[in-house]
Amino acid sequence: MSWDRPPADSAGSVTDEDTDRTPVGDADVCVIGAGPAGGLVADRLADAGHEVVVLEAGPRFESADRLARQERAIRPAYDRPDVWDSDPERDAYEASGEWFYPLNHARSRGVGGSTLHWQGMVMRLHEADFKSASVRGVGTDWPIDYQDLRSYYAAAERELGVAGADDNPFAPPREEPHPMPAFRPSYSDSLFAEACDDLEIAMHSVPNARNSEAYDGRGACVGYGTCQPVCPSGAKYDATVHVERAERKGATVIDRAPVQRLEHTADAIEAAVYATPDGAEHRQEADAFVIACGGVETPRLLLLSESSHYPDGLANSSGRVGNFFMDHLFAGTGGVLDEPTRQNHVGFLTSESHQFYDEADDEYAPFKLEFFNYDGPSPVELALTGDDWGDDLLERLRDSYGNHIGMGGLVEQLPREDSYVGLDPSTTDDHGNPVPDVHWNVDERALRTIERVNEIQERVLDELGAEITWQVGPENTGPAYHHMGTTRMGDDPAESVVGPDLRTHDLENCWIASSSVFPTGGAMNPTLTIAALALKAADHVRKQL
Repeated sequence: MSWDRPPADSAGSVTDEDTDRTPVGDADVCVIGAGPAGGLVADRLADAGHEVVVLEAGPRFESADRLARQERAIRPAYDRPDVWDSDPERDAYEASGEWFYPLNHARSRGVGGSTLHWQGMVMRLHEADFKSASVRGVGTDWPIDYQDLRSYYAAAERELGVAGADDNPFAPPREEPHPMPAFRPSYSDSLFAEACDDLEIAMHSVPNARNSEAYDGRGACVGYGTCQPVCPSGAKYDATVHVERAERKGATVIDRAPVQRLEHTADAIEAAVYATPDGAEHRQEADAFVIACGGVETPRLLLLSESSHYPDGLANSSGRVGNFFMDHLFAGTGGVLDEPTRQNHVGFLTSESHQFYDEADDEYAPFKLEFFNYDGPSPVELALTGDDWGDDLLERLRDSYGNHIGMGGLVEQLPREDSYVGLDPSTTDDHGNPVPDVHWNVDERALRTIERVNEIQERVLDELGAEITWQVGPENTGPAYHHMGTTRMGDDPAESVVGPDLRTHDLENCWIASSSVFPTGGAMNPTLTIAALALKAADHVRKQL
């Protein structure tokens, strides 16, 4: 790293004193949220010649500041929310559930949304994930199946730029290769491979939304190793790619424009009322509205937009807005070996195992195994958290770095009525609106499955000869920060918020493009499915306009 790298406190948002944040006249579509779903919808509809305006609650970030944000990410003086300028008042929330939900630990508000700090893994859901009730005897079935999304999955992989291989025998069927070749297995993957061969556990590559070679005008990954929470090089996809592409096609993006409520009749949205930094409020009218605010802010906005037509919240004649909040649960085990493992060279996964995924039933949830490349402290982290220098520091680094080994796993949580996102009127944000209350509860099936994942992880590490030093099991598990399920998709308007076309049952001109429409979550990272659904929603909007 260069000695003249920008200081951590120099990062900021785009200077915007002269930015025009007034509404766009004669807009065809208003997209609310400039994350991956909103960016893809805006790009598709702008490409079709429609007048598109995007309203984003957070700011634009200077791309030139990403090295400074990386500096924040590695310095102990900064907490993770500080990397992307979290604001305690703006981002206030409550967590009233049986399980505490640390919402702001992995939430990023701004143009680019959660993809500014995501890890970048992009898997398709398995075929059985769409038919959980029918195949596994628990949960609910989606109103669409894998074949309905298959072409959209392929399009999403092209749009995001996915590096992957066809070496996963457990993955659903594909129609074409990934856009880029997969990243090569890491050195520690080769250690895991020997143990897994002996245990008859199959390993395979991980599809990543980062460039293994130059793609779409962006260079290949250079191995900064800080992918989560910041990629300074731009090799990892983030939604600014599609937001800026939409702007080049004529779309208007208004940042720092949090939508306060949606004005509506009984059948349609008339305008999105948004605030601006100067204290003003504006009304953005449009023929169609696409809500793309994620699994927490999407139901919150609908609940804030209650009226005489919808006293329990907009688009909520079913009473299901906010219901069935889900996340993926983490299971992990790690330790140390008496040999180098070369961790922290890259900040993402290169190998996984989906071998046990489709064994899921009513007793055990689907899960995937992850083989870490970033277990244990990095040399930079060790150096910055110590008070020694010179030879003492070097000796400590040599003793403490390079022999860690670890595994992770994601486990499905079932949808539950007592797990939901509501409003807490006792706490308000910087505009005086009730904050979201994340009432998170977890099912026993998920906790049993975490025990099973831990057992497999222990077998692998024992086979390696590792000394196990840490474990995340059912007693101390936490979320993967994949917010899903709060505006469920379904055929029955009495039990769901949107239909198979992603349009709300109650409103003729409102679509939702978000993981909030997931009826179940599976155990795969959700962003590729979000992207596929966003492209599907864009097609339906375009047909109606």
